[in-house]
Amino acid sequence: MTAHPHPSRRTLLGLAATAPLAATGALTLGSGTAHAADSAYVMAYFTESTTMLEADYGLHLAVSTDGLRWTPLNQNAPVVTPTGGAGGLRDPFVLRKQDGTFVVLATDLKGTDWSRTSVYIHVWDSTDLRSFTGYRLLKLHDMTSTHSWAPEAFWDAGRGQYGILYSSVNSSGHNVIMVSYTTDFRTTVSPQVFFDPGYDVIDGNLTVGVNGVNYLYYKRDQTLVGARSTSLAPGSFTPFSTPVAHGGTEAPTVVKSLTSGVHYLWGDTYTPNGVFYAWQSSNLASGTWTPVDQRLYTQPLNSKHCGIHPITSTEYSNLLARWGAPAWNRLKSYNFPDRYVRHSGFAGRIDAYPFDPFPDSQWKLVPGLADSAGVSFQSVNYPTRYLRHYDYALRLDVNDGTSAYAGDATFYRTAGLADASWSSFRSYNNPTRYIRHYAYALRIDPVSTAAERQDATFQVGH
Repeated sequence: MTAHPHPSRRTLLGLAATAPLAATGALTLGSGTAHAADSAYVMAYFTESTTMLEADYGLHLAVSTDGLRWTPLNQNAPVVTPTGGAGGLRDPFVLRKQDGTFVVLATDLKGTDWSRTSVYIHVWDSTDLRSFTGYRLLKLHDMTSTHSWAPEAFWDAGRGQYGILYSSVNSSGHNVIMVSYTTDFRTTVSPQVFFDPGYDVIDGNLTVGVNGVNYLYYKRDQTLVGARSTSLAPGSFTPFSTPVAHGGTEAPTVVKSLTSGVHYLWGDTYTPNGVFYAWQSSNLASGTWTPVDQRLYTQPLNSKHCGIHPITSTEYSNLLARWGAPAWNRLKSYNFPDRYVRHSGFAGRIDAYPFDPFPDSQWKLVPGLADSAGVSFQSVNYPTRYLRHYDYALRLDVNDGTSAYAGDATFYRTAGLADASWSSFRSYNNPTRYIRHYAYALRIDPVSTAAERQDATFQVGH
């Protein structure tokens, strides 16, 4: 649940892949199962931004081939929005069921009213995540004056049922991880405590069957902690891991790489609101995690509390064909990978994500105004303006139609000067100069030193 049960969190928000597959063909990944054909990932999320300029409580989807760099679908707009309950969702989760189809679960909450009581969650069925059917509210328990936060599901082979994990305050007076069982995601039975270490915990995320051990990650205080058990029986999990965090962190999501033995642990921070950080481990049993270099991963814009599940290459292609990739890009700095190219006061610069207005960092890379073999950067929120240099400083000016303006606003995209898998941009009319940042301001300068090459290298993504 991307919600903190304590007043500080309410105040803050108110202001505002993997080893070779075995011959049997299945690997566990998070709460679902990775099948032999899986070669990509889908992420479900909702959106908020620092001032809530982008607060959309519908179901958003993104896709990735490596589980690290994400392409939002449908222009980062929702693909479906709940109509029942609170009329909005948080904390969406995708599970491929035993029959190969998908079910989507989500918290019944629109916005940040943490005091809202609900015994229900949102549920959709989907054969391919291109259409969603059977929308309904699913009742999980009969407890009063509490919530049903951050639902996630897993297949319990021993029971022959799916377990649905969620966070609620029970008679203990604090949040515990509950479980209710189902065969059809239409009715549930046997609501009971799945994990209660004796203090407040939320956001349970279960990884099943890694060398005979099951791992439950959850939020304690402002950190992500793991518990483990050789059983899926409620009450059998014991805390064991070293806590990880980057500021106030919640919503753990453990994902197994599809190309190596590495597991990734994603966490959603709320200081500031809405930054994902990732850690990695080649041995879940160790309980220790190493931060992943931010150059290697990029979350969907303004994404919050995600659920990640493996998909096939066909499903990946079909999702892109159905919903489309964004018509805009963002540019990440190579040597300050927490910063993105944006305009502020019509000056070009790099600033740390997140910020509002977030469209300041969205660009349409169009054929160069002076040479179609080059590229020009058209602002998404000021479409009559392009990024151009003036006295070597980059700024956002209205296109006046002159050849001088066109030359100033045209650049040639080259292999990144610090990393050839990234990009650099050479000025059209000052060909010895490249776009680079200096004291976070964007300029065109000659580039010769290693530091300058890093300043002039960017990743074009979303």
